[in-house]
Amino acid sequence: MKVVLLEDLPRKGKAGEIKEVSKGYAKNFLLPRGLALVATPTVIKQVESRLEREKLEENIDREKLVELAQQIEGREIRLKARLGTGERLFGSITAADIAEELSRATGSVIDKKKIDIEKPFRQTGSYEVAVKLASDIKPQITVVIEEEKEERKEIENKAEKKAEKEKDKEKEED
Repeated sequence: MKVVLLEDLPRKGKAGEIKEVSKGYAKNFLLPRGLALVATPTVIKQVESRLEREKLEENIDREKLVELAQQIEGREIRLKARLGTGERLFGSITAADIAEELSRATGSVIDKKKIDIEKPFRQTGSYEVAVKLASDIKPQITVVIEEEKEERKEIENKAEKKAEKEKDKEKEED
């Protein structure tokens, strides 16, 4: 049975190709899952026109991605985090945090899945991170994680105020 593939299939072919497959494979797997259509002249024309449209859109998107990559390349993102003992962070800096800050800095929406880090960062310092915009477009950014100094002062002030309140209560009780 001849079918037109709608999506790329490993070891079978790419989207838009006309392939000869067994009838059972087509009826039980490809057609119900929407991976292929029976090859008729009208279906072939529709698929070809759709593929041409997708290629045009992909070229336009690619130009935008190259522009974005030039804008991002070499940029330094600074993130502040609370520190615990031994220069370790409370929590961690994840790809979502980096993507959010990078989106804010560039004005473009960047998905957290595009940020290429193996593990979340748990210590202060400077890290080189790749942003995978497309398979071959990977600009590098620098992520600098710093201590949140104001936060530490606020915590100390709260602790001092709490101690003063407790002393006042003790004086009132006496």
